[in-house]
Amino acid sequence: MNYDVPATIGDVNKYTGFWPRVGASLIDTIIILAITYPILISIYGWEYFEGTDIFAGFADFILSFVFPMIAVIVYWLYRQATPGKIAISARIVDAKTGGKPSLQQYITRYVGYVLAILPLGLGIFWVAWDKKKQGWHDKLAGTVVISPKDSSTQNVNFESKKT
Repeated sequence: MNYDVPATIGDVNKYTGFWPRVGASLIDTIIILAITYPILISIYGWEYFEGTDIFAGFADFILSFVFPMIAVIVYWLYRQATPGKIAISARIVDAKTGGKPSLQQYITRYVGYVLAILPLGLGIFWVAWDKKKQGWHDKLAGTVVISPKDSSTQNVNFESKKT
């Protein structure tokens, strides 16, 4: 994908739906956990999982909150997508122009995740019902997630039965 050219929404791309975005989020979550958990366990030991505090300490706060925020925003800035979205060939674009969103839009989008999750995840589930497949975080930031349309068709060939 050429990330410098604005996307043409309609002929070439489609809005990325709820389930592909769930899959992308799962990929991103697994990657973040694979990076942070070994470090957290080496710092806090296996007792880390027994704690009831929000954060076990300063390192936990940095690795569980600050690092993912910075990593996600940096990925968005350079690739318009996280590894999960890259895996499903999706990218984030400005909802009005189809171009690359600004840093302010990306920060608003990330903060918007928190607001979208608070009311029992309603703002995330909103992607399933919205005609542009926007969650509340997308609406707040003025972004949409798009994927290339799959225009290829595959012919079905059946073997004929020999009688």
